[in-house]
Amino acid sequence: MHYIIHTFGCQMNVADAEVLAGHLETMGYSETTTEELADVILLITCCVREHAESKVYGKIGELYDLKQKRPEIILGVGGCMPQQADVASKLQQRFPYLDLVFGTHNLASFPDLLDQVRNSGSTVVEVLHGVGGITENMPRVRRDNLKAWVTIMYGCTNFCTYCIVPYVRGKEQSREMSAILTEICDLAERGYREVTLLGQNVNSYGTDLVAHPDFADLLQNIEQISGIERVRFMTSHPKDFSRKLIAVLASSKKICEHLHLPVQSGSNRILQAMNRGYSREHYIALVDEIRRSIPNTVLTTDIIVGFPGETAEDFEDTLNLVREIRFDAAFTFAYSPRSGTVAATWAEQLSKEEKKERLKRLNDSVNEIALERNKPLVDQIVEVLVEGPSKTDETMLTGRTRGNKLVHFPSDPSVIGKILAVKITRAQTWSLFALPVGMPR
Repeated sequence: MHYIIHTFGCQMNVADAEVLAGHLETMGYSETTTEELADVILLITCCVREHAESKVYGKIGELYDLKQKRPEIILGVGGCMPQQADVASKLQQRFPYLDLVFGTHNLASFPDLLDQVRNSGSTVVEVLHGVGGITENMPRVRRDNLKAWVTIMYGCTNFCTYCIVPYVRGKEQSREMSAILTEICDLAERGYREVTLLGQNVNSYGTDLVAHPDFADLLQNIEQISGIERVRFMTSHPKDFSRKLIAVLASSKKICEHLHLPVQSGSNRILQAMNRGYSREHYIALVDEIRRSIPNTVLTTDIIVGFPGETAEDFEDTLNLVREIRFDAAFTFAYSPRSGTVAATWAEQLSKEEKKERLKRLNDSVNEIALERNKPLVDQIVEVLVEGPSKTDETMLTGRTRGNKLVHFPSDPSVIGKILAVKITRAQTWSLFALPVGMPR
């Protein structure tokens, strides 16, 4: 028997898909990349933006013909979309050929749900809305033998007015530090060299645990694990970024000099309406302190344009902030109303045309600055963790700097999985080109 999993959205969904793959392989399934050969096809969905949902609906529609040809195939939809009010029932009504609909809190029970489908022959819908305890030691199939996602906490309690995540992922729950450290030690023993710690807001890690360890404490313990050479994390919330955390980052040899610090808007009025919990001035001061303590920090961010009630002046505040901070990269989005969130009910919704025009102006500035930030790297020697063949040029290999910048370079495949010194020869907006200058390690 074979399975295939299509994953939409964020790294949390990728991590969930690894667990589902682990369950399936424990049950005797093997992965395939061909839908026609699959006995189980799962879609792990995202509902953060309308575009993500549209892609899921389109994919389910594409699978109709295959389901008619092979009705024994089990088609399942999981992830964040079914957690929304009424969406699970709407999926069942709109796509009656679906066999399984489940939510973000059903990972541990997935084998039982799949057995129910196989034994009953009818559609199984189960979406848990209450959040129980964290289930540890679930099987997992990691998609990489070099870098690993490690979830340190689940859920979110910030309730930004535009965001659906707290409603579909539940309240914040931190994993016990001992469980996280055990997982990372196991990864190190298996040859992994880099871990990325995942959470909707990693900076609030530990507030719900009895001993109240914080994120800085966790990082200090990970620093001591032999074999792990690079540590990354996402995502950080500016309101919870402590001076203690900055000091730990500055003194660490393993934590990479890349921070993803979503700002969302440069307007204080909009930040307040978003319920972000910080001001423009606070964000700028935080970035200044980070850059003083860690001078070579690569800073990336998330920005939303066209939030309800955003005026031309508010948008100019965002553009000015981008020019002042000079981010290395930014993930930019036009505001997308999400049913169930506070902002979706507000009357001052901007038109698609206004949002599209502002997004283009923002992207032009972001791209211009990104290239300017990359150009000074030419002729510098940096270390990259070699990931494999380049996706754009099969004659080249690709890797990432500690600052998470993508680098393409010619070299022998024997260096894949190793850390290699390279000299930057050319800079583009989103990538760099280089030549090897040292021996891999």
